[in-house]
Amino acid sequence: MTTPETFAIKPGYVISRIIRGGWQLAGDHGAVDRAHVTDDLAAFYDAGITTFDCADIYTGVEELYGNFRAAMLQRRGADALSRLKIHTKFVPDIDLLPRITAADVRRIIERSLHRLRMERLDLVQFHWWDYAEPRYVETALHLRELQAEGKIDLVSGTNFDADHVQEMADAGVRFATLQVQYSLLDHRPAGRLSDTCGRLGTRLLCYGTLAGGFLSDAWLGRAEPQAALENRSLVKYKLIIDEFGGWDLFQQLLRTLRKVADRHGASIANVASCHVLGQPLVAGVIVGARHAGHLQDTLQLASLALSAQDRQDIDAVLAQARGPGGEVYALERDRNGPHGRIMKYNLGDAPQA
Repeated sequence: MTTPETFAIKPGYVISRIIRGGWQLAGDHGAVDRAHVTDDLAAFYDAGITTFDCADIYTGVEELYGNFRAAMLQRRGADALSRLKIHTKFVPDIDLLPRITAADVRRIIERSLHRLRMERLDLVQFHWWDYAEPRYVETALHLRELQAEGKIDLVSGTNFDADHVQEMADAGVRFATLQVQYSLLDHRPAGRLSDTCGRLGTRLLCYGTLAGGFLSDAWLGRAEPQAALENRSLVKYKLIIDEFGGWDLFQQLLRTLRKVADRHGASIANVASCHVLGQPLVAGVIVGARHAGHLQDTLQLASLALSAQDRQDIDAVLAQARGPGGEVYALERDRNGPHGRIMKYNLGDAPQA
């Protein structure tokens, strides 16, 4: 089995290009066997997936990763722990935005340090719910101050559009990376955002590459779901499928991906992730999991390379897509629209399980 590729975000800061996601461990995607989480995470690390993504608003996940770090130190030693990278997010509650202060920023970052059992956070991805609340620049500058103190290694962003990434850079906060939703169903990061990030030297870390599991063999040939979907991730990405062009076009895409996958002895999920990894500026893709059950399939991604014919076949379907259009995360920022109504906006200071 080929070892996953790595990428140096800066000299000495190396990530695996396949990143293990953590949202599925927060409990919204089904039961989590918390007693075995550390062993599952270690299986990913041993396979060469040494970078893990989480967030302060993923209930209980920073603590799970903190337990994992402690176990890695005990079982493998400091050298193994040094190769482990934990990326978290800084997501102030929407109710806090109008009055957020430097003290709030420090409190939230120190809370993540405590949960993750770290003296310095590896990479912090800043999210801001509402651009109409203007304190996002000063908040980013407070993160830079904490970086200067040694509490953060890399300051990054998530879900910012091109104009606001540039505004941050003009104020003195140039994101090391930007985490965005990017998939065969959602190409909003292409164009202006990628152009801006390219000028600034900001790399993309991509979530949603499998659309919550929709971009997989499990959904090939299935009728459009009419009943309530089983988790919020599926609800979110079914809305993206609707924006993309509807269920029939989605099934056409899956059939094409299956044809491409057959040429390589791969899965639809492998092809979907490989396509995103091949996009300009993409440093890594985030693959979510509640356990290591799909690890072997995920590792096949490391040896997959799409041919010109593969990309031509896929592009022929993508040319028929209607959307989603607009700037990155613009649909999701509309709290009155279907994409925004499913969000949870005040999880940071909510009680943790």
